[in-house]
Amino acid sequence: MTSPLNEWAVEADGLVKVFGDNRAVDGVDLRVAAGSIYGVLGPNGAGKTTTISMLATLLRPDGGSARVFGHDVVREPQVVRQLIGVTGQYASVDETLSATENLIIFGRLLGLSRLEARAKAVDLLERFGLTEAAKRPLKKFSGGMRRRLDLAASLIAQPPLIFLDEPTTGLDPRTRGQMWDTIRELVATGSTVLLTTQYLDEADQLADRIAVIDRGRVVAEGTPDELKSSVGTSSLQLRIGGRDGGAVLGSDLETAARAIQRVLGVTAAPSPEGSRLTAPMADADRVADLLITLREEGIPLVEMSVQKPTLDEVFLAITGHDAADQAESAAAELQEVRA
Repeated sequence: MTSPLNEWAVEADGLVKVFGDNRAVDGVDLRVAAGSIYGVLGPNGAGKTTTISMLATLLRPDGGSARVFGHDVVREPQVVRQLIGVTGQYASVDETLSATENLIIFGRLLGLSRLEARAKAVDLLERFGLTEAAKRPLKKFSGGMRRRLDLAASLIAQPPLIFLDEPTTGLDPRTRGQMWDTIRELVATGSTVLLTTQYLDEADQLADRIAVIDRGRVVAEGTPDELKSSVGTSSLQLRIGGRDGGAVLGSDLETAARAIQRVLGVTAAPSPEGSRLTAPMADADRVADLLITLREEGIPLVEMSVQKPTLDEVFLAITGHDAADQAESAAAELQEVRA
């Protein structure tokens, strides 16, 4: 299926989804350009999976609206489903069957003839490097092979829009890199990809634009470079040491943060482990003044570096916590979505 002639693959306005007392998605706005990779970045429990489920017609929104290539996900769900492929966090394949058998079944369910389904299965298995394992039962597949097969299954109908919900979760670095290459190839051959992830480097590597979502809301949006520049052209990182070999004192961190505010005129963000401060910085020449101030204040400094901001620092600056937080609400959200 070729991509419809529409500037926007996805348009979402004020999407809301509520589970009991939990407002999992709280007014999400998205614009995904056709032919691009769009990253939705956030920690577990931020509302990413719920948002994808609404856009893919798996959940009905409690508020707002969404369109896929101009088609409303509530009023035209059957049309939308013909335009999308969905790869979730957990493989939707039968472990007792072989890779070939799984793909043939998916093909037949999508209306392909027996010969068409087998030809498509052979093509996809070769494309995803699974030909040698084609006859092997899935229960003998590695995690990376299962993820590749699940992605292959979502491409049987060659959809113009592909939702990838944390596609590399649990993969080793080598397999993760292979998945990145596959995702880039999908876009190069005409698809649009909406990718959710909690891995900041993944969003940085793949996405043309990124929406940072936290506690059900989009808190920032832009290209990776735009998001990084929002926290300064450079990033200053200081690691505070403990006195006499002891633990880092909270009072020392507070004193260092006040010194950064006074000398650099910016607010420093503490790291989750409580020994490091990160601050945006436009003028690297001011570092010398800061170091002199810290010495005068008697702050034990273990390490200092000046570098370009990372998306991790962007997330920390915007939300006040890092992308590994919110694990507690993730299980509740996933349970509601899967129900």
